[in-house]
Amino acid sequence: MFKSSSNTRDDGGSSTGEVSRYSTLKYPHRLNFYDKPPLGDVTIEEFELFAIDRLRVLGEIESSWARNRPPEELKKIVVEQYTKYVPLDSNTAKSADLGEQRRKDHIGHFVLRLAFCRSEELRRRFVKAETALFRVRYGNDDALERREFLKSMMFDWSEMTEEEGTSLRDKLNTLEKSADSNVFLKARWTRIPDLVEKRRVVLKGGWAYMPVAEESALVFNEFQKTLERALEATAKALPRLDEDARIVPLLNNLSQGFLSGANFDWGSSAASTAGGLTADMIDEMARKHFPLCMRYQHEELRKRKHLPHFSRLEYGLFLKVLGLPIEEALIFWRKSFSKITDDKFNKEYKYNIRHSFGLEGKRANYPAKTCMQVIMERGQKDMECHGCPFVTFAPENLQTALMSMYNVGSQDMGEISHLVKGQHYHVACTRVWEISHGVKKGAGLDGESVTHPNLYAAKSRELEKARVKGESGEDVVMAEG
Repeated sequence: MFKSSSNTRDDGGSSTGEVSRYSTLKYPHRLNFYDKPPLGDVTIEEFELFAIDRLRVLGEIESSWARNRPPEELKKIVVEQYTKYVPLDSNTAKSADLGEQRRKDHIGHFVLRLAFCRSEELRRRFVKAETALFRVRYGNDDALERREFLKSMMFDWSEMTEEEGTSLRDKLNTLEKSADSNVFLKARWTRIPDLVEKRRVVLKGGWAYMPVAEESALVFNEFQKTLERALEATAKALPRLDEDARIVPLLNNLSQGFLSGANFDWGSSAASTAGGLTADMIDEMARKHFPLCMRYQHEELRKRKHLPHFSRLEYGLFLKVLGLPIEEALIFWRKSFSKITDDKFNKEYKYNIRHSFGLEGKRANYPAKTCMQVIMERGQKDMECHGCPFVTFAPENLQTALMSMYNVGSQDMGEISHLVKGQHYHVACTRVWEISHGVKKGAGLDGESVTHPNLYAAKSRELEKARVKGESGEDVVMAEG
């Protein structure tokens, strides 16, 4: 009456042998509990790239939670993100390099362990996001391959005996029916308190009995507990890395990346595609298209007729990537610094402006600062005005700035304040973009979050052009009312 779940065939006809032939691979399954550290050589480039790509996925998961996306929408976004950045194809895939895919997934996870084990808050966020990623991958995995993975894990829950089934028959019949309703598992109830709370199990003598369809809850709980223990162990071992000048800065950047949506390279090629600007256009551009961080610096520049060095560097690189060529940049800064003489400007400022365009010094074409860098490089002195206002402004000052510059109302202000308190700065900035552009809540910048000041401005300009052409009905999700 109670058949063994290990012999069930829920894949539509595939045989166990077709999956087992992959058991000799280093990574026989695309699902992974990450219970064994990666072995072998890893280059610094791989160390950083694998972690960054994985962090893109986890960052989008956190962003989706902060934006209260429904479960189905969250699942769709997660699938899109990991398919793009950390793909894991089925064993039946013909052309994919399965070994390299799974190696990247494995190494990226362990690098992020090092970055996120440093505090209880970081560990909590990492576990939550990784568990969400595992849940989506588990649900999308091929049924037969998933069964083979579970068999390989040797979990300590077991199938209910026929004697137990007979004594609990009436109670088990009250549980939700499933395709495998005659297959039941038992585990200690402390493993699945959520199922106990929802009354989806039968309790007896400290054991919880459930249909095999509920096995996923056991798996997810085991994944979470395993990762929590592993992070605590990693935290104890982390001090050994403190002397490695190559690794520690990378780990610091990765952990900070969560605060900004983890976008690390937007804008690296944006300057080549941005429309040409002139110095006289910047005032109107700032009013219509700039994020708060850059608009605040622009207004300070107009007020002071000057900007300190780091503020000038941050704002200047933003304008460069926005499309302001070097000739117009020199005109813009010279007119802005109206209190100084031409001689002083040429001696003290012109070289640095040309240097940022790669025309002096080592002639490097410097990219604009990402949101992560803007957040981390906050102004430390009273006269500095660079950095992320969602981080550096007092709550009342932030409220005043958003109301005056972006017409944010009191109801939306409460939501934005809540996001800022939760350190979801990029989501708060995205919400300001939606409000100021009349875009439906949650639609974002074509579904994206603000992770770069130039992304904010570029999407704003694109939206304006679409509306001028009368294409907003096709390209923009407008706010109701």
